[in-house]
Amino acid sequence: MKQLMLVFLGGGFGSVLRFIIGKYLNITPSGIPYGTFAANILGSLFIGIILGLAAKNNTLSQNQTLLLATGFCGGFTTFSTFAYENHVFLKSGDFSSFAFYTIASFVIGFLAVFFGMFLVK
Repeated sequence: MKQLMLVFLGGGFGSVLRFIIGKYLNITPSGIPYGTFAANILGSLFIGIILGLAAKNNTLSQNQTLLLATGFCGGFTTFSTFAYENHVFLKSGDFSSFAFYTIASFVIGFLAVFFGMFLVK
């Protein structure tokens, strides 16, 4: 039960922060959802740092990892919104935004995880 509460609390904080970032950054005239992009990239960096710390000499406990990685990062990042935003790009025929957003999200997201893990080594 304690583990469920940790994931619940972390997810709530992550979701609220993602909402705030999206509210201020997803209003650009270009149509690129910079708020979702920022949340996903920052979340990738955070999870790299968190899991890197967890793996490094057990710096984080299992409960801390659940709170931060599973809860906070799980609530903060959003694949479903990313998928929906790409659906909108495709439906409107904006293939260049679709390609840029998708490729940049995957490439920079992976690099952010690796960079986060590198930072804690």
